[in-house]
Amino acid sequence: MSLSLVSSTLILMAVVAAQPSSERPLSAEEVARLEAKHLQNIRQVTFGFFRAGEGYFRPDGKAIIFQAVPNLPASVYLSAKPNQYEYQIFTCDLAPDATPLLVSTGLGACTCAFFHPDGKSIIFGSTHLNPSPRAPRTAYSRSGSRYRWSFPEGMDIFKADLDGKNLVRLTDADGYDAEGSYSPDGKQIIFTSFRGGDADIYIMDADGKNARRVVQSKGYDGGPFFSPDGKRIIYRSDRKGNDLLQIYINNTEGTAERALTKNDFVNWGPFWHPDNTHIVYSTSRHGHSNYEVYMMNVDTGAEERITYHDGFDGLPVFGPDGKQLMWTSNSRATDRNSQLFIADFNLAAAPQTASK
Repeated sequence: MSLSLVSSTLILMAVVAAQPSSERPLSAEEVARLEAKHLQNIRQVTFGFFRAGEGYFRPDGKAIIFQAVPNLPASVYLSAKPNQYEYQIFTCDLAPDATPLLVSTGLGACTCAFFHPDGKSIIFGSTHLNPSPRAPRTAYSRSGSRYRWSFPEGMDIFKADLDGKNLVRLTDADGYDAEGSYSPDGKQIIFTSFRGGDADIYIMDADGKNARRVVQSKGYDGGPFFSPDGKRIIYRSDRKGNDLLQIYINNTEGTAERALTKNDFVNWGPFWHPDNTHIVYSTSRHGHSNYEVYMMNVDTGAEERITYHDGFDGLPVFGPDGKQLMWTSNSRATDRNSQLFIADFNLAAAPQTASK
């Protein structure tokens, strides 16, 4: 598996090395009982891919967009394409036996797809215009593990119709532009860029114009999302330079930053619930081979564990009405490769105040 052209959302969910943990392994019955507090009717979504993950719901909740690596064709002495193991972008209706549609070009490496709030177009990051990139900027490579990802040179954000046609390039700065998502009104895109020499967070108009930096700090800042009311943003950051990402909240001007996590773990992939108050994210606090999904009230700091299954559970996202949770898991699928899962979600039992 190539590690050369992978973006900041790819390898973390696919291969992580074991980290010692004193926790007793839970039985299948215990996992089911504990997860049932918030999750019901857990089912695998993606099938037939070498691996798949980082999925987002269409605004009507009836389809998803995600990144995936197709399975290799049956062959002998395969002549692999240069990007054989890189992610491409697919959409698919959430209906039994629906066929995923490839909406990226099939070239280069792709990541971080997202629907426009009107449900009529998409954005995603791609290197397809940069077939021979320079060596990528490696963001992380944790000592003693394969936890790493890269920021490919020539990664830009593109807009397209729902079928991938009418592709329009929105960014053309040197280096890496990706991790983009829309504001609730569809008028702006928040994203991560190296255009200033470091991985910072920018907001631009939906047509790619008027980009302004809103989060600037030494080290990586990325994975940003607007709150459902458009007034706040959340993101991940490596402020101490120790590869232990923390979750931050801020206003859209970047003047009210506050850390939501302050620990010795990797805290990853925050995403808003429609109530503007709760987020979900994944964390390595139970071991680096056992990322789990947590929920947090960003105003009180109250948090609660959502998943308990051994292995990687991460990149969680809510459906548009908050009644479904979709996430990536590499342990629940029978082939032990990363695939998407969906469950019915119950917020009612969430704690409202932080435990002492």
